[in-house]
Amino acid sequence: MALTDVKIRQTKPSDKPIKLTDSNGLYLEVKPTGSKLWRYRYRLPDESGKLKENVFAIGEYPALSLSDARAERDTARELVKSGRHPAHVRQAAKASQIKQNANTLEAIGREWLEKKQPQWKPYTYKQASYALEKNVFPSFGSLPIRDVSAQDILTVMQRMEERGAIVLAMQVRQWCSAIFRYAASTLRADYDPAAALKGALHRPEINHSRPLSPEDIADLKAKLLAYNGNRTTVIAIWLLMYLFTRTAELRLAAWSEFNIEAAEWRIPAGRMKMKRMHVVPLPAQALALLKELHRITGAGELLFPNVRRPEASISATTINRALEHMGYGSGEVTGHDFRATASTILHERGYRPDVIERQLAHAERNKVKAAYNHAEYMPERRAMMQAWADYIDSIPAESLAASKATAAD
Repeated sequence: MALTDVKIRQTKPSDKPIKLTDSNGLYLEVKPTGSKLWRYRYRLPDESGKLKENVFAIGEYPALSLSDARAERDTARELVKSGRHPAHVRQAAKASQIKQNANTLEAIGREWLEKKQPQWKPYTYKQASYALEKNVFPSFGSLPIRDVSAQDILTVMQRMEERGAIVLAMQVRQWCSAIFRYAASTLRADYDPAAALKGALHRPEINHSRPLSPEDIADLKAKLLAYNGNRTTVIAIWLLMYLFTRTAELRLAAWSEFNIEAAEWRIPAGRMKMKRMHVVPLPAQALALLKELHRITGAGELLFPNVRRPEASISATTINRALEHMGYGSGEVTGHDFRATASTILHERGYRPDVIERQLAHAERNKVKAAYNHAEYMPERRAMMQAWADYIDSIPAESLAASKATAAD
């Protein structure tokens, strides 16, 4: 007679195990301790070909109900019909799951990064590692790679888009796609969910200033080191790279605006586009350049005096002309590009938009707040400016032509 839930609940434990039979080999064993365990009895030939009785542990009641136990029994019966022991199949599935759990996206992603490192330039490796560690791994890196969906990746991309790191979000999709393709080639993934997200975000339109890539910065550094022109102009370009102020703010700068001990440059309101005094924290690299420049022009009022008229500053075209003499075509690289470069990369590196915008001295919509914002977020701005200068220094000076020749070889 088939079991019922009422019969199971009414059966009390005794000093010996009680067996309640259901059908097709399924029974419930009631232990003296009170636990009730589902069992499936079946027979399969042993090595000698003789039928041997086996017992498969299905689960425990009431966690596994009567109907669920029957369904598990039916699945086990199909395995037995095909000549397989249900326990062996379950053990194999468990071992496979354990192996799959070890193959997380982060584990395979780091393995992929390690393989790519010898092929990449150091800053390319750092950029990819940093982006994955800050955006991807914390979000779904702990998931088995087969469990990661396109939605998981899209969610991360959209978060990055919201904070202004659209270009980096698009790169993250490409890196994730490469990780999935690598996993598929080593039989640890079945497909690439990131491929479906191509075109999910749209690259922002380029404005009049172009953000420089790490390769562009490396090329510019190589040209600056090789340039035989006026040293003060070279220092001006380095300072624009490190401080990303507007070109006019730098070329008109006076020594009285600088406090070397406090590592600050206070630009007066009259020279600022927004007509508000602006504070620029000075990283160590900028301080070193200013000390060198002071030995050249420190006897006068201006940092960058005009050669013919020392009472006036260098002209608005001096820096761009120097860049052209270094081999850049007209407008190919301009002094204003350093602002776009810093804004783009700092957003990509996860700095708060408010901190970046304040350091760029962009307009504050709240006019009351604007009157007091010259020192807002100053601790974060100081740390960010030093980190930015360190990032510039971390890029090796290498011309694009030499880089392309090396890549071709």
